[in-house]
Amino acid sequence: MTNGIVVIGATFVDIKGYPLEVYVPNGRNAGTVVEVHGGVCRNVAEDIANVELKPTFVSIVDNSGTSTDVINKLNRHKINTQYIRRVDGGLGTWLAVFSNEGDVIASISRRPDLTEVSTILREQGDEIISNADSVVVEIDMDSAILKQIFELADKYKKQVFAVVSNMSIAMQRRDLLKRTGVIVCNDQEAGMLFSDDYCDKTPEELVTILDRQVKSAQYPRMVVTMGSKGAVYASMDGEPGFCPSIPVGVIDTTGAGDAFFSGVAIGLTYGKSLGEACMIGTRLANSVISTTDNVCPRFMPKEFGIDVQR
Repeated sequence: MTNGIVVIGATFVDIKGYPLEVYVPNGRNAGTVVEVHGGVCRNVAEDIANVELKPTFVSIVDNSGTSTDVINKLNRHKINTQYIRRVDGGLGTWLAVFSNEGDVIASISRRPDLTEVSTILREQGDEIISNADSVVVEIDMDSAILKQIFELADKYKKQVFAVVSNMSIAMQRRDLLKRTGVIVCNDQEAGMLFSDDYCDKTPEELVTILDRQVKSAQYPRMVVTMGSKGAVYASMDGEPGFCPSIPVGVIDTTGAGDAFFSGVAIGLTYGKSLGEACMIGTRLANSVISTTDNVCPRFMPKEFGIDVQR
């Protein structure tokens, strides 16, 4: 019995505010407030499940009714939740205010303590990782937990795909970045990683730069998103390239990066080239920014040329 793509990380609840009129930073703004299930890795797990690929989510939540709702929703989406545990303070919270254009203009987050994830991996890590198609981790998680994950992945020869939530922390894990199947980040984060500024670069310019930097740093594969400009990619042993964006109406950008990453991880797990994987990521991301939800709607694997028996 396969665990599909195993996703390991925190679970959050996102509280999002949208102004009805032009947002005034120092004023009182009438609007709407919605609460949705979030967290980078929780979003990624649901995005993968929405392509009908039945992933496994390893995480922690608390003992609240909200956490029960989170687990119930994951189960409805056919995500394996048997490795989710409940501990006090196990559910994170992200509070965000959006501009009229759908971009985040202010946010505060409370991260949960993921120590219990280490216990899960110590007790059940072999059965989790040995049956995985691949592994997804937040590379800015606690270094001791990451060490457990990479040791298990090496033991069972599984690819690890790194999603970046905080590049400042991820930069301290450069040794682990070299062991990942792919690193996905935006152009600002890539600039931090390589001590440069890429925000004003064209895709053509950044392709050349990324190809050079990836080979110098010995990162197996890397993808850098550039917003409406698209995404560029490079690898140690292949040709670099550019994946154009697909223009869509923007309602809410929350979760678009997670959906893009999910598409890349799906593609690379199930035999697609890096360029093809980026195209899957682009389609999933575009489906997210066109709605107020932070995960993609339902797709079928065959829409992306993937044939997986479950």
